[in-house]
Amino acid sequence: MPKMKTHSGAKKRIRVTGSGKLMRQRAGKRHLNEHKPTKRTRRLSKDVELSKADTKTARRLLGK
Repeated sequence: MPKMKTHSGAKKRIRVTGSGKLMRQRAGKRHLNEHKPTKRTRRLSKDVELSKADTKTARRLLGK
């Protein structure tokens, strides 16, 4: 059996913490930030845990 390849798109978007949680960035902070309130852009800066529904799929894509 050949080695399993990591999904390139997933590895760019999802990171695994030391405890094994999958973290992702929030959507909506890439562009058009000038008119958005600073409070919102600060909130969008923080990473959040991946939803339980997506965790199993994401782990398989990352080869974990």
